[in-house]
Amino acid sequence: MIVLKDILYKVTLNAVVGSTSTNVYAVNFDSRKVKKDHLFVAIRGLISDGHDYIETAINNGATSIVCESLPKNLIDGVAYVEVDNSNKALAIIASNFYENPSENLRLVGVTGTNGKTTVTSLLYQLFKKAGYKVGLLSTVKIMVDETEYNATHTTPDSLTINKYLREMNAEGVEFCFMEVSSHGIHQYRTEGLHFEGGIFTNLSHDHLDYHKTFAEYRDVKKKFFDELPRQSFALSNVDDKNGLVMLQNTNAKKYTYALKQYADYKTQILENQFGGLLLKVNDSEVWTRLIGNFNAYNVLAIYATAELLGLEKVEILRLISDLENVSGRFQYVISDEKITAIVDYAHTPDALKNVLETVNSIRTKNEELITVVGCGGDRDKTKRPKMGHIASALSTKVIFTNDNPRSEKPQDILSEIEAGVEPQNFKKIVTIEDRKQAIKTACQMAQPNDIILIAGKGHETYQEINGERFDFDDLKIVKEFLKQLQK
Repeated sequence: MIVLKDILYKVTLNAVVGSTSTNVYAVNFDSRKVKKDHLFVAIRGLISDGHDYIETAINNGATSIVCESLPKNLIDGVAYVEVDNSNKALAIIASNFYENPSENLRLVGVTGTNGKTTVTSLLYQLFKKAGYKVGLLSTVKIMVDETEYNATHTTPDSLTINKYLREMNAEGVEFCFMEVSSHGIHQYRTEGLHFEGGIFTNLSHDHLDYHKTFAEYRDVKKKFFDELPRQSFALSNVDDKNGLVMLQNTNAKKYTYALKQYADYKTQILENQFGGLLLKVNDSEVWTRLIGNFNAYNVLAIYATAELLGLEKVEILRLISDLENVSGRFQYVISDEKITAIVDYAHTPDALKNVLETVNSIRTKNEELITVVGCGGDRDKTKRPKMGHIASALSTKVIFTNDNPRSEKPQDILSEIEAGVEPQNFKKIVTIEDRKQAIKTACQMAQPNDIILIAGKGHETYQEINGERFDFDDLKIVKEFLKQLQK
């Protein structure tokens, strides 16, 4: 239990009606979850407006309301607080309600189009191997040291973030690594959190269904760095043309990393094969089981972050060589027939290009590269022809198929992907709507030493069609079909 006025600390108030000495037993922004003596925060969402449910929340027991516009009918005994932005207020209230847990550990946020999950997950692994208690807030899962929870969003809502950070405090967690999405920044989910550091991986075409323009998408990412405190660090990939943009207005200590140009942290790829990478990081060599140029950037970001957080260089290099690949990120299996199947989350044009270029740089060109790929429904449509163009240009054979069509017609999505294929590549493509059948066909097409890339879903263990989620695991399915070929 906490008093309303205490959790309103640092919230900018426009008006208050009623007593702020009201007890608050829980905070909710979903009126269906409200019970006696709860605080209800009315959020204006893309689909519904929480202000329409204030009366429902009160009927369910809410005794305090935070909103952007006061209701016409005010009820005696209920405290009403008017604010400019309910999302921002909710984030600060959540931090206060859970006793500002981010201040009791060393929190590092990772943002960028690609690499967030890999960097956060590998940092979690590295610091665990170094003997620390560690937390993770990622797309794949949430970890409170050894305890795993399912993740539903790249950046959870602010109540969920602070709830898990509070659990981390209780478990004695010292470091936490968190994915910070553009949606999360734009919706103020990270407001009120104390970050010791921020990492920028890269910026490419994604989420333009939400942000409308690339400039807006970039500026939302930049806002995260603009708001970092002076005592924290900002680490940016300056091989990306937006890398220095992220650092322009930050008060944090600035550090850079790169493969192609001068930077505080630099790496050189000495060997690149299916077994892993041999890298020269600054002046030291290190072997990692991770594969591809894009992972060279991820390893460098991890090395730099670990050093900035106080680990010894020799220890960091030793730990990097022991890291395991992240679920759904360039995971591969090799069948008895020497067919290599790779499952990767690549669902943006840039990520798909990176993975295909990595495979092409390793393979001998005597084998086929068969790519199975689709695009998600109800998401950025402008990237679909780009995905089709990249897949057909960089593969020897391509099967276009369903990803998560959600509420869209699969054939409409597939037609938009096919629109990006250039005439000389038409002969390479096949379209099979059913994803399981598409994977089976790829396995049947493959000959010994051929490579199959199954892109787009990675770690996901479901397929979303018309509001329903069905069990679907790319890695599990391709393993089954490759096994059948052995019989």
